[in-house]
Amino acid sequence: MAPVRPNALPWLVVSAVVIVLDQLTKLWVLSSLPEYTAIPVIDGFWNWYRTYNTGAAFSFLSDAGGWQKYFFVVLAVAISGLLGWWLSRTPRRDWKSALPYALVIGGAVGNVIDRLMHGHVVDFIQWYWGDHYWPAFNVADSAIVAGAIGIALFGLFSKPAATVAQRR
Repeated sequence: MAPVRPNALPWLVVSAVVIVLDQLTKLWVLSSLPEYTAIPVIDGFWNWYRTYNTGAAFSFLSDAGGWQKYFFVVLAVAISGLLGWWLSRTPRRDWKSALPYALVIGGAVGNVIDRLMHGHVVDFIQWYWGDHYWPAFNVADSAIVAGAIGIALFGLFSKPAATVAQRR
């Protein structure tokens, strides 16, 4: 019988923190910010702007007629399940893999909660420069992007474990 190695599933605490922060900020937004009205945070760069997204990033498929809600829920659950499975096979101290996975899981679940509760995702962070506006986003979106960047960067610049082991 092979020895049991500690896996990275405890990193799911990071996912839980992302979900809680995401849902608390959205609760604040829904109770405090008017719809579709810019509230300057840093004039000329950052507004609070309550809006809704029925699609995915950059409103992809937002006008698809409603089926996209279920598609994005299933996609997010599948990706979160896959990343959770990878976490179960990742060494606990391998933070370069575990942290990005946990961030993506937390962000995906945060947005799934919105889709199931409201039928859309609540967005409220708006960055802009002059007349150029970045699409509004939220805490969950930020976690997904940070996690995806981490997966890409650490995947590109890390040496595979087999290569390191062969050098010894």
